[in-house]
Amino acid sequence: MRRVVAFNNVSVDGYFADAGGGLGWVNHEDTDAEFTAFVAGNAAGGGMLLFGRITYDLMAAYWPTARAQQENPVVAQGMNSRPKVVFSRTLHSAPWANTRLVGDDPAAEVRRLKREGEHDMAILGSGTLVAQLTDERLIDEYQLVVNPVVLGTGRSMFAGVTRLVRLRRIESRPFANGNVLLRYTPVT
Repeated sequence: MRRVVAFNNVSVDGYFADAGGGLGWVNHEDTDAEFTAFVAGNAAGGGMLLFGRITYDLMAAYWPTARAQQENPVVAQGMNSRPKVVFSRTLHSAPWANTRLVGDDPAAEVRRLKREGEHDMAILGSGTLVAQLTDERLIDEYQLVVNPVVLGTGRSMFAGVTRLVRLRRIESRPFANGNVLLRYTPVT
C-alpha cells in the first residue's frame, strides 16, 4: 500500500507560512551543498504530489516557468513531471502538466489512491489538507524542516486537527545552514 508523506518547512515556533501566507522566510541557503542535494533528491523522487488549492496556485505559478528552470532545474523537472492531484472546491481547472482536480472528499480520494500504485504520495505545504488527512489518520510520515527563524504569528499546518496525534521520531538531521530535518511517524 502506498504511503502519504507530508513535507513542510516550518519556523522554530511551528508555522509553515507567515501571517500573510508567504514563504519568503524559508532558508534555502545555496552555500549548503548537503541541503541543496537533499532538496534535489526529494524533488527527483517518484510518486504523486498532493496539493490544496492555495499551495497548488503558488507552485503552478512558479515551477513551470523559465525562471524556475534556470534557478533550480532539477527540482523544476521533478515538480513538472510528477503526477499531481489538487483538492479544491473552487478551482474549475488545473492546467499545470500532469494535474488532476478533485472537488470533493479528500479523505475518500486519498484512501483510494493509497490502494493504487506503488510510489508514495507527498503533500507539500497545503496546511488545510494536512490537517484534514491527519484527522483521518491517513498521513504515514511527517517530514518537517525546521528553519532557524521565529515568525511570531502565522499558519499552523495542524490548525483544525480535532484529535491528539502522538508521533515517533524516526530521524533528525541537522544541516550546516541551520535547518534541521525531523521525520515522524504516527504512533498507532
